Amino acid sequence: MRISAPGVRKTAAFDGCKIAVLVPCYNEEVAVAKVVKAFRTALPSATIYVFDNNSTDNTAAAARAAGAEVFQERHQGKGFVVRRMFTDVEADIYVLVDGDATYHAPSAKAMIERLLGERLDMVVGNRIDHEEAAYRAGHRTGNWLLTSFVAYVFGPSFKDMLSGYRVFSRRFVKSFPVLSGGFEIETELTIHALELGLPAAEIDTPYYSRPIGSASKLNTWRDGFRILRTIVNLYRAERPLMFFSAIGLLLGLASVGLAVPIVVTFLETGLVPRLPTAILSMGLMMLAFLSLSVGLVLDTVTRGRREVKLLAYLAHRAPGEERRRS
Repeated sequence: MRISAPGVRKTAAFDGCKIAVLVPCYNEEVAVAKVVKAFRTALPSATIYVFDNNSTDNTAAAARAAGAEVFQERHQGKGFVVRRMFTDVEADIYVLVDGDATYHAPSAKAMIERLLGERLDMVVGNRIDHEEAAYRAGHRTGNWLLTSFVAYVFGPSFKDMLSGYRVFSRRFVKSFPVLSGGFEIETELTIHALELGLPAAEIDTPYYSRPIGSASKLNTWRDGFRILRTIVNLYRAERPLMFFSAIGLLLGLASVGLAVPIVVTFLETGLVPRLPTAILSMGLMMLAFLSLSVGLVLDTVTRGRREVKLLAYLAHRAPGEERRRS
């Protein structure tokens, strides 16, 4: 099933664009109506889609009453919801925002204008907390650590890699292979843009605490480790030569470390008194070369996959191009 956003009224900023606001939700009965109303005011010509992820409260009813189009996603996890949204919803511009009423809806207009004006594929809302309780210290620290790690591995990154407030072009959404199932989705979105060198930007946006009665679904340690695991897996998949070369180097150093005393003893006495250690050293060196070989093979495979991703990306027009050709 394809869900198509209706054509919008012509305005100076979004002339002829179909804009879809995507709101993944799980037990957000208290906040979701506020989110829907805020984005209806900020983007009156946009279509707002709420995808309910097995909520046990009245999230779906509250969103529907506020004027959103509501759909269900049975697979539990934000990544599964985003995959369904990106697959089913047809639009020119996509605004992805959490349903917890912590993001600033009026910033969406500036983010879309930046996307169209500079022909970008992603604009990230960098959260600037306006309330002391909005951004917990543990989440802030975890975000900084993960952002720094991604910048070190994949190059200059965003200030707020885990922001749930983003605007995308159609060509980003329709060429993005969603693989993660949970809160790692923001990490995957960021690394996809960095890996392919897609044009992206970041805009400061106000960030607020949740409404009273609303509870966060994030767990600092559990989700932090899951995101870190995602980064390591993506690094292994996207930088296999460096990943397996590092493993090979460690194995090689361990092999040499074990072999040096044995070689010295052999040169002095002509004997090899520690045969098991010598065999272990030889085995570790063989594993080191095997790891390097695996890295070389997978690097070739990865380059081919990257070319396929780029071809899928280039199959779609740039943001705003549909307006000029219509």
